[in-house]
Amino acid sequence: MTKHLQPFKNVSYVQSSLTMFLYFASWSIWWSLFQIWLASKSNGLGLSGTEIGTIYSVNSFVTIIFLFSYGLIQDKLVIKRTLIISCASISVLVGPFFTLVYKDLIQNHFFVGVIAGSIFLSAGFLSASGVYETVAEKLSRFFNFKYGQARAWGSIGFALSALIAGHLFVINPDFNFWLGSLLSLFLLLNLILLKSKNEKKMIKTLRNHPDDESIPTAKDMIETLKMKHLWVVMLFIMFTGTFYGIYDGQMFPDFYTKLFDNPKTGQTMYGNLNSLQVFCEAIMMGIVPIIMMKIGVKPTLMLGVSVMFLRIGLSASTDSPILMSLIKMMHALEVPLFMLPTFRYLTLHFDPKLSATLYLVGLQISGQIGSVLLSTPLGILRDNIGYNYTFILISIIVMIAAVFGFILLKNDDEMVDGDPFLKNAQLTN
Repeated sequence: MTKHLQPFKNVSYVQSSLTMFLYFASWSIWWSLFQIWLASKSNGLGLSGTEIGTIYSVNSFVTIIFLFSYGLIQDKLVIKRTLIISCASISVLVGPFFTLVYKDLIQNHFFVGVIAGSIFLSAGFLSASGVYETVAEKLSRFFNFKYGQARAWGSIGFALSALIAGHLFVINPDFNFWLGSLLSLFLLLNLILLKSKNEKKMIKTLRNHPDDESIPTAKDMIETLKMKHLWVVMLFIMFTGTFYGIYDGQMFPDFYTKLFDNPKTGQTMYGNLNSLQVFCEAIMMGIVPIIMMKIGVKPTLMLGVSVMFLRIGLSASTDSPILMSLIKMMHALEVPLFMLPTFRYLTLHFDPKLSATLYLVGLQISGQIGSVLLSTPLGILRDNIGYNYTFILISIIVMIAAVFGFILLKNDDEMVDGDPFLKNAQLTN
């Protein structure tokens, strides 16, 4: 028991875990049902697949701009909270923005609403998630705790909010947005008020050594775009994570709720299922590092892509709510199996001091570029041929990308320009 409680003696771990919990809780309470809100004719905006695709496409384009800026800024700040405090301040406004501004603009001035929404979403949430995660990852290396364990609290926060979200949504979707504002306020207070003495000392040390080689220069950041292998990683992400993200975020929620005779029953069930899935995801966040230690980084990543392919393909094979719920639970496997080894792949094969730039710019931007190019066409495709055939097409593309990654991604003992990775078997020899 004492061993399990040991991490909680680390103040930086506790604060990072609380930040992850509150951030993802404040996002999940409305984001987990955002696509349903856009599509629902009974208690949402009643938009078509093409219109929803346009919203997601523009969101992704603006997110690219913010991601690049955030990556450069946070690598300079290292563990300072200036940027994430700014992001949290924006997220506090989610309630008034969506209920008083965005809804009216989308219904009466669609493209103005799309642009305004993309700026708000990107600044406060879509681009910010990577910043919160990279700050937590840097803190884990500075203050000796496991990033995966701290990130798992984010999944727990997401799950708890998702459980409440479905029930609030069928009463009044506005409640979801306003509760998001309240949770964001708690997040902001946490970031401003809670800081360990060791963290303050480290920030002071970094401030007194502005030329420390652990802090990347602008030249270092520009050089990342000249790395040929980074482009291989970006293409791999674009044709796996991007397609999966469009499937799971832009299409699956509405597809799932339409399997039920009563839309409100479907919306409530989706919220409950989403919560259960994220709880399981949190458990997997703690298990995946163990899997990586057993089989390696690249094999774990390829396992995650295999789960992607199976889930998308199986979604097109049944219209049973029960079977579809089981298929949805595969998401709990996919997220940790894809996210954690991807981050470790970057710190293994590239300079760790550029981790925020590589994660935000190299990884997330590649995904957002794919979303810009593909969200609207896939939305049009869904309007014309339906969800099932669209899912089949997406699954085939993910399978091809998996073969591409298997051939071109580096093995764990190749091109080790970052922190070396040793499996359990290697450590015992």
